[in-house]
Amino acid sequence: MLLRKATAALGGCLRQQLPRDVVVPLATAHQHQRRWLSNGGRKTHPKILITGGLGQLGVECAKLLRSQYGEESVILSDIIKPSSEIVNSGPYIFADILDFKGLQKIVVDHRVDWIIHFSALLSAIGEQNVPLAVRVNIEGMHNVLELAKQYKMRIFVPSTIGAFGPDSPRNPTPNVTIQRPRTIYGVSKVHAELMGEYYHHKFGLDFRCLRFPGVISSDPPGGGTTDYAVAVFFEGLKTGKYQCYLKPDTRLPMMYIEDCLRSLLEFMTAPEEKLQRRVYNVTAMSFTPEELVEKLAKYIPELHVSYRPDSRQLIADSWPQIFDDSEARRDWGWQHKYDLDKLVDLMVRDVTENYIKKAPN
Repeated sequence: MLLRKATAALGGCLRQQLPRDVVVPLATAHQHQRRWLSNGGRKTHPKILITGGLGQLGVECAKLLRSQYGEESVILSDIIKPSSEIVNSGPYIFADILDFKGLQKIVVDHRVDWIIHFSALLSAIGEQNVPLAVRVNIEGMHNVLELAKQYKMRIFVPSTIGAFGPDSPRNPTPNVTIQRPRTIYGVSKVHAELMGEYYHHKFGLDFRCLRFPGVISSDPPGGGTTDYAVAVFFEGLKTGKYQCYLKPDTRLPMMYIEDCLRSLLEFMTAPEEKLQRRVYNVTAMSFTPEELVEKLAKYIPELHVSYRPDSRQLIADSWPQIFDDSEARRDWGWQHKYDLDKLVDLMVRDVTENYIKKAPN
């Protein structure tokens, strides 16, 4: 079971679903397309490779990018056998981020312009197998960073609120502050941030990184520290009860998945001259379990939530409470679309329609 989880985690950070009715405003993407002109003025698009593509964000990120740049312009990759749906949705290839020569061949054969690097072992699995986490999260990142430098590609590497630790200011957490995380996942993300900035200043690499908060979607929860904010919808709508593993007043920054993916694309297409930094905080809202339950109770009046903190409480207590993303808003115009009220409304609808009503009796 552990091996299966570790293999899945190699694929990337997330496994979430973009609501079918969401229309993403992407004027910046269309502006950026005009920069990809060649062959006598004929419009072409960046060729994009997504590593760890079957993880949390990969599949939905590919859908979003393909809607902007065309199906064949975005290559989804992983070490996991894909479903028929994934294979039929667009290009998919095997890519092991620990195999530098194999990655190099992919970049050359497919003339890749951008790498979006989602491959990573997350906190829980990483703590259980630190040597593997070091290989995947650090050595793998070194491979894609070096390839990006060698072939002059734009590279995106996501970071996380887990890149901060108990010594960091928590309310608010600014863009630049002390970072002393206590998980190998957090340590590896700080390493990625610093290496990317170094490659940018030393070699001119177009490295871009966003620190994401907890990302919420209607995909089933996986047991992570911020996943209570998904689990409460599934359990609450199904049984009217939920036992939360965090204290009721535990405040954490969060973001709806559509905002998360839109921030990624807007950041990737932002003009170089607008970027004062290579790493930015982004967020949309901050709330506690108690505040979320209060909103959800409007839809489920009989909802009963109890609290029994476990080891995830210690992790949450070291993370930011309020994420300061003012620099992203100032430099490249980041604006979130979904607040807590909109989030709850969408989640109730999506979980009810896609899971509760379709569940076998």
